This record gives sequence, C-alpha cells and structure tokens, in this order.
Amino acid sequence: MHSILVVDDDPTVAEVVTGYLERAGFAVDRAADGLQALRLAAERKPDLVVLDLMLPGMDGLEVCRRLRADDPAPVPVIMLTARGDEDDRILGLERGADDYVTKPFSPRELVLRVESVLRRGGASPAQPRSGPRLEAAGIALDPAARRAVKDGQELGLTLREFDLLAHLMRHPGEAIGRERLMQEVWGWEFGDLSTVTVHVRRLRAKIESDPARPRLIQTVWGVGYRFDVPSNGAAPVHDGDGS
Repeated sequence: MHSILVVDDDPTVAEVVTGYLERAGFAVDRAADGLQALRLAAERKPDLVVLDLMLPGMDGLEVCRRLRADDPAPVPVIMLTARGDEDDRILGLERGADDYVTKPFSPRELVLRVESVLRRGGASPAQPRSGPRLEAAGIALDPAARRAVKDGQELGLTLREFDLLAHLMRHPGEAIGRERLMQEVWGWEFGDLSTVTVHVRRLRAKIESDPARPRLIQTVWGVGYRFDVPSNGAAPVHDGDGS
C-alpha cells in the first residue's frame, strides 16, 4: 500500500481528499502547515505529497523547495492551488512539483493524477520499473534504477524530468510536439502545455553546459522539441545492452 501525505490547512478539503485517496487504496497522513508537513515527510517517507500552495507561515512553494533540497531521489509532489494565475502554476513546477491541480477540483481527478504520477515513477508493484539503458552525449539513463548520470555526475531529476529525458533520448533527431509529449510522457489527453515548457527548461538547466544556448534539447519552433546528439565525436543514442 502506497502512502500519501496530504498538506492543506482547510480541514474540509483535507478530509475530502483523504477520503477519496483512502477509498482508492492509499494510506494517508495529513498536515495542516508546512513545518508539520516537513516533519511528517521526514518521519514517514511518503510515496507522494499532495501539497496546497497557500499555507499559513511557510507556503507550499517553500515546502516543495525544502523537500527537494539535497535529495537525489525527491518525493513526488502534486501541488494544489486556488489561484488561476498561470504564473503561480509555473512557479510551482519550477520549484519541482511533478503536477498541479487547480481548485476547485474533482477529488476523483486528483486520485487519477496521484495514480498517474506513481505509475510514471514505477512506484506501483504491478508495474515494475523496466527498460533498457540509454546513453548519448555523456548522459546515461538506467530506467530500472531510475538513475541518471552525466559525465560521471549524478543528475537529480524529478520523476517527470527523468521520463521526459528518456522519451526524447528514445527518439533522437525527431521533432516531437508538446501535445504528444503531454500524452506520451504525462499520460494526459489534455492539459496546460506550459507544463511541458517548464519541464524542458528545468531539464536543460540540469543537462546542458549552457542552458541559454542548448545543444541537446533543441526547440523546433511551431512544433515542439528535438533531442540532438552533438556531432563532435559523441556516441549516438543506444540501448545499454548493445541492441
């Protein structure tokens, strides 16, 4: 049974969300503020955190930042926000949230988002992590271990960043639209395409020598993005098992 930490200072929202998650088969802990959330996260090691943006004292953005700090395998975070401003949603994604849901929301939709994030992270026992290793341009991805290394240095990628990079590396030289990436990486048939844009920006910051002039993840204007293997002697993308 997977454990979820629900962080919301509104007891009604927290109770409804908890009820739906428990009926879906999750074990749920609740926190009403940021400090309690950080303490419970350290003690209980949840599989995922549902985190409200607007909290008393320490807001959700700071809680997310602290959950992400110095953790090579950070816990997935779905952020809840009552704000309609796109800037707030983008800021949450830039702080490391794996997904977000805007209030008012359907609790069933939130449960589906939780299941999607856990499934993408390989956290479901029914769907074990698998897939051949991928290597290109000094980057090595091991999907089974959810481990990413560049030039011998561990990359601290979130679940979505890892899946996005793996997908791009499996399709080198191919221009892939944001809608397709949202469907094939996020598993969503619809959604805010800025989610893809923000994750590409974060990924470039971690794998590019100069994120302002990316050489690996290229923008294809009017289409989406393309993973390019540099021609300066770098090995092509290949499966690590030699196939």
